Amino acid sequence: MAKARSIGIGMDYSATSKIALKWAIDNLIEEGDKIIIIHVVSSKLEPTNKQLFEDTGSPLIPLDEFREINVSKYYGLNPDREVLDMLDTVSKLKRVIVVAKVYWGDAREKLCDAAEHLKLDSLVLGSRGLGVLKRMLLGSVSNHVVQNATCPVTVVKASPPK
Repeated sequence: MAKARSIGIGMDYSATSKIALKWAIDNLIEEGDKIIIIHVVSSKLEPTNKQLFEDTGSPLIPLDEFREINVSKYYGLNPDREVLDMLDTVSKLKRVIVVAKVYWGDAREKLCDAAEHLKLDSLVLGSRGLGVLKRMLLGSVSNHVVQNATCPVTVVKASPPK
């Protein structure tokens, strides 16, 4: 049996991050793997525990705890039922461990930090599909992470509308 892998999935509950999660479940996740859902919350938000975990991020939060609304709100998140259902299903069908981790700050830097600190075997992100001008002005999270992360990164693009 192969060694269990740690697969990080960047999650902001956008349509593209949900597509990336579904892609990872269908194409990457295998029995025994560990899925780490990585949330990066804007540093402008001021949850009470931000100072405590600002450098290292939150502790790993098991899926059953993360489902509890009080736990999510404690970390400044509002979880999506569709995402929680996908994670619950994959945890049972493929017997994977699912945990969440919350960081505060710039998504580009914090996703790279997560790849290094969590010793991820792979990181999966959705692509917002910014045009060239917006990407130049705003910067692309996925481009930055692909160039700087310490593990392989898969960027999942949304399907073009039909």
